[in-house]
Amino acid sequence: MNKDLKIVSFKGGVHPPKDGKILSKKNAIQTAPLLERYQVIVSQNIGAPPAPVVKAGDEVKKGQLIAEAAGFVSVPLHAPTSGKIEGLIDIPGPMGVPAQAIAILADGKDEWAELAPPIDWRGADAETLKKRILECGIVGMGGAAFPSHVKLSPPPDKKIDYMIINGAECEPYLTADHRVMLEEPEKVLAGAAILGRAAGVKNVVIAVEINKVDAINAMMEKAAEFGVGIVGMKVQYPQGAEKQLIYAVTRRKVPTGALPADVGCIVQNAGTAAAVADAVRSGIPLIERVTTITGEPVVTPGNWRLRLGTPISAALTFCGGVKYEPSKLILGGPMMGFAQRSIEVTVMKNTSGILLLKKSEITQYESNPCIRCGRCIKACPMNLQPTVLSQLTEAGKFEETLKYNVMDCIECGACAFTCPAQIPLVQHIRRAKAEIRNRSKKR
Repeated sequence: MNKDLKIVSFKGGVHPPKDGKILSKKNAIQTAPLLERYQVIVSQNIGAPPAPVVKAGDEVKKGQLIAEAAGFVSVPLHAPTSGKIEGLIDIPGPMGVPAQAIAILADGKDEWAELAPPIDWRGADAETLKKRILECGIVGMGGAAFPSHVKLSPPPDKKIDYMIINGAECEPYLTADHRVMLEEPEKVLAGAAILGRAAGVKNVVIAVEINKVDAINAMMEKAAEFGVGIVGMKVQYPQGAEKQLIYAVTRRKVPTGALPADVGCIVQNAGTAAAVADAVRSGIPLIERVTTITGEPVVTPGNWRLRLGTPISAALTFCGGVKYEPSKLILGGPMMGFAQRSIEVTVMKNTSGILLLKKSEITQYESNPCIRCGRCIKACPMNLQPTVLSQLTEAGKFEETLKYNVMDCIECGACAFTCPAQIPLVQHIRRAKAEIRNRSKKR
């Protein structure tokens, strides 16, 4: 590793086992074969879901618009291949409820629609770049799926001077961003520089945990060409959380109730940066993403370039299937991902991982009383008191949790990870936040 690399971190956090990443981190990205059918979930971004503009029987080309943005905080959706629209259907959704999807029967030709012309981004103005990012349906691909063009459009009174690209990938098991940074460093760097220009900032840095030495070295070789800095971070969870990342890189603290823009920062994901480079330089919309498919039950764990609308069942076949029945299926990582009930849920723009866990990795338990050990407080990267928030929630005193800054919780799971009493602290805090939001809507 370059001896001049600056290494930063933050207070709090935990150190989950590292063994999970070994399963897939050395496996190069593979491109999935074309399927006969794709089921593209319509709502794939925070904010208003896009409005479908196709109907059953329509012929579409790869990359063609199939749903248009339905507001400022919304992005369009594009066809992952060429074929015929089967119709709008309901399929199992990633949050446990049915989701509307656009079913496409592939014609096997995989023909591209006419793409938008390349943009000379070095000479383009910010509005041109943001418009292209919107038109290509780019969202945060690390998990949140927040529309990227919205992040790049803070209020006029917010002075932005830092663009931070999140290459931490601190979730156990996940290695998709690692492989993208290692195999496509020029694309990530170009995307980072484009995002910086779109935000009107010169301080553009890619922050990477130092367990990804090969990716750091690959990007440092070309970083100067794009005016992008590389910062190393200690291996610590949740290093990739926005507020922790901003503090580690800039030493700026995002106040309670504030956004990164309030301290002059914008954070985007490394995979998002690569997608931005494709969108601006080649006119390619976001119709596929690199996803880690892993876990001990998987025959050959790896990183795959999957098209939107690919069923999890099909994705698992690309890896040779499973050696035995898994005990849990998670989309994302084990700390912040969501368990699934169906393998027919399909890949979305924020599907960073498909994780299968074996029985010995799953703990079914009943929580015990809090023993006041303070481990959750020490682990909390937001300096909260999770045990107090949990007790107030169990007592139904939701409004009182506001006094303890419950809304600042980033739901990283560090508190529950360290709790010897196995109290479901995150679930309690999520409930309190949901109750508070629901009550505020009724007022």
